Amino acid sequence: MSIRVGIVGISGFGGGEALRLIASHPVFELVYAAGESSAGSRLVDRFPGVPARLAELVIAKWDPETLPPLDVLFASLPTGASAAALARVPKAVKIVDLGGDHRSAEGWAYGLADIWPNRIEGQTRVANPGCFPAATLTALAPLLADKLIEPGNIVIDVKTGISGAGRGGDSTFGYAESNENLVPYGLLRHVHMPEIARTIETLSGGSAAGLVFTPHLVPMTRGILATIYCRGSATTGQCLEAARRFYAGRSFIRVTDKPPQTKWATGSNLAFVSYAADPERNLVIAMGVVDNLGKGAAGQAVQNANLICGLPETAGLDGMPVWP
Repeated sequence: MSIRVGIVGISGFGGGEALRLIASHPVFELVYAAGESSAGSRLVDRFPGVPARLAELVIAKWDPETLPPLDVLFASLPTGASAAALARVPKAVKIVDLGGDHRSAEGWAYGLADIWPNRIEGQTRVANPGCFPAATLTALAPLLADKLIEPGNIVIDVKTGISGAGRGGDSTFGYAESNENLVPYGLLRHVHMPEIARTIETLSGGSAAGLVFTPHLVPMTRGILATIYCRGSATTGQCLEAARRFYAGRSFIRVTDKPPQTKWATGSNLAFVSYAADPERNLVIAMGVVDNLGKGAAGQAVQNANLICGLPETAGLDGMPVWP
């Protein structure tokens, strides 16, 4: 069996990571690649290490009216660039949107694959979560579901590698500006805040009022570490046990006794979560780690595509992280 897939935005970091995963997928067959600035190039011109069978595939100029026969389309486009175009893709083509245009759109399933896989199975339109929600919500979900923390006044402090800005980022994300530097950004109104708040409320049944979310750019290529401060009287053991129950049987979530590190997830679809609590201070610290291009983007997108195609979730995704 072969499932015909395409990637739009293939020359970006998210699209390139999707290419890497699909190239070794046991069922997905890449038959279409599209972009803007890269249109007309062969895949091998943009990705010299691409497998020989894909080397001569020519990157098309993105046009939903001229798609070849496809089963699944991965869209890795900047937020704001996909809604109108993807609305013109034939209904028979399943879509996983890595961008932000459809995360609260009617008719699109929100693709938190490890938390709500049953909401994704059999769907034809899936909106991939943002990279920061992938790290934070994975850590928070068990605590919110078991009501071990209050849903309000959560403080999220996140460190991210520079690839999260995308390949088209401006010069502030270049080596000279990022090396030996630590930069907070998106203060008080980051685009992922509404997505995180909505999901906190859905998981808890309460209000996410008072949510604080501050990301920081750190001089590494890949990885996200979310450190999350919550109010609750649970112990560390209770938090860890809740997470182990919540994620029992889930292939990509690792609950660890010690604080996770970004390097543990590099190049993988894994998410690591851990907790530290002080009941006397009514304090719970949740920690989540993902690769922003893996679980935070293309890895979860492939996981979602597996779910909507009726394949094992782990298909094409069970490789180990890169170490060191």
